[in-house]
Amino acid sequence: MTTNEMRPGAEVLLRALKEQGVEVIFGYPGGAVLPIYDAIFQQNAIRHILVRHEQAAVHAAEGYARSTGKVGVVLVTSGPGATNAVTGLVDALMDSIPIVCLTGQVPTHLIGNDAFQEADTTGITRPATKHNYLVKKSEDLARIVHEAFYVARSGRPGPVVIDLPKDIVINPAPYAPASTAPHRSYRPRLDPDMRQIEAAVQLLKSAKRPIIYTGGGVINAGPEAAEMLTRLVRETGFPCTSTLMGLGAFPASDPLFLGMLGMHGTVEANLAMHGCDVMLAVGARFDDRVTGRLNAFSPNARKIHIDIDPASINKNVAVEVAIVADAGRALAALLAAWKQDKTPPDRAALAAWWREIETWRERDCLRYTQATAPGAIIKPQHAIRRLYEITKESGRETFITTEVGQHQMWAAQHFRFERPNHWMTSGGLGTMGYGLPAAMGVQIAHPDALVIDIAGEASILMNIQEMSTLAQYRLPVKIFILNNQYMGMVRQWQELLHGGRYAESYTAALPDFVRLAESFHAVGLRARTIEELDPVIHEMLASDRAVIADIAVDQAENCFPMIPSGAAHNEMILGPEHESEAAGITDEGLVLV
Repeated sequence: MTTNEMRPGAEVLLRALKEQGVEVIFGYPGGAVLPIYDAIFQQNAIRHILVRHEQAAVHAAEGYARSTGKVGVVLVTSGPGATNAVTGLVDALMDSIPIVCLTGQVPTHLIGNDAFQEADTTGITRPATKHNYLVKKSEDLARIVHEAFYVARSGRPGPVVIDLPKDIVINPAPYAPASTAPHRSYRPRLDPDMRQIEAAVQLLKSAKRPIIYTGGGVINAGPEAAEMLTRLVRETGFPCTSTLMGLGAFPASDPLFLGMLGMHGTVEANLAMHGCDVMLAVGARFDDRVTGRLNAFSPNARKIHIDIDPASINKNVAVEVAIVADAGRALAALLAAWKQDKTPPDRAALAAWWREIETWRERDCLRYTQATAPGAIIKPQHAIRRLYEITKESGRETFITTEVGQHQMWAAQHFRFERPNHWMTSGGLGTMGYGLPAAMGVQIAHPDALVIDIAGEASILMNIQEMSTLAQYRLPVKIFILNNQYMGMVRQWQELLHGGRYAESYTAALPDFVRLAESFHAVGLRARTIEELDPVIHEMLASDRAVIADIAVDQAENCFPMIPSGAAHNEMILGPEHESEAAGITDEGLVLV
């Protein structure tokens, strides 16, 4: 096919996808996209994965994208196919995941006539995407596809929808190769302003109680950004903390890492954020689950913010130094400028700051008590710890996805991530049902890796139909369910904030997960007591098939520490014995009370 040769739109579409490096599409067919599926059938360059629900297609593409750094691709039909994808699109938008979603549409002459399976897809998805397109002319098709990929991956990544009327994918269209010229209107700034870099260095070197706070933007910027972050933290000796989405950008085993911060973050991370005098925020957007009550967030800190999205600067929190740039390039420039600037940092003050931080670490806020006598109930924290330890002993490359709830927070607290792109979770939207299809996408991208979805018994049912996809493609995804028979985080909030009135949070009438697994041609395992836990984990990891491991855990266990909604970092609930006790900071200094 030459550039000027006219071919059916569906063939032009696939050629453009191939030029963009697409190897996998996650999708579900329907009438409006059957010409595209016919073209897929007649080629072998791009693989199609048939999901069982369009929401799952987007989550699978997210898992693929987050674990590879590539753009995930989705193909769904018009009407309900497109509307079913909206939840996944919003999830990708909030977590800055690059997705291109191809949606079918009724023929152009029927648009606006309430035709069968017509929906105003571009109108519906406008607030759910970074950008969207309705292809109205065949000659625009290839150009729009190339532009959509550029928009999805450039700047702050995000989902892009291309709405494809049926006549556009049937009628002849010319091919246009991807342009190497700069885009006429969308040109995100990648390189930092060196004056701002120098101002940031001066501020950092004056710090007596500094902290480096990182988010998912460091992950999105690629492995080089994580490497630059690690080098900068070690060069400065400053404490480093991370959001839920940023875990893995800095090694969890490094003594300079304080753990996750925010609503279920560690005492040392949250108190250091509250008491710092200079904060460097990199690729983070000051989300409410991180900041807590805004008027009490790091009240005495001067703040530096590195972000590729200028709209994120000063959006939630005012900062003194704003650096709009790619996180990796900004960190590299900051590291070089730090070394070049011969002003010595205040090492005595930093040493005193670390001594204070170590007193908070000694609190061991993630501790729990696990009974070891035969028949003892399994603590959910212990289940995660043993899963981490046993997978680490196996030496296999391991990717973790999660659903949403208590199990998600326990996984973030107790599973330690040493590298970026190995932790996939729904952060901004908090989408129950995310983990299983995301794990599916990760497994497609990394067929030889160990992929585990840490789940709750409520969340896993949201997209349980994807067990059929695992069976069809023989994907050995492991599903590790912490089963407390409750919507755990809902129950926790009801207990702590709503007088123990457990309205509709008990997950009655659960399936037998072992038999459910077997009905989907997978392996079903169950652990009810402490002595059964390790053997189940070992058997799960040894299997070359998909596995559901149903782990019965303590129903009453809550996830601590916890900053109640609307509270400040120094108003944490540390545990059941401290529900009225806060780890506090006064105007006179940092104290635990």
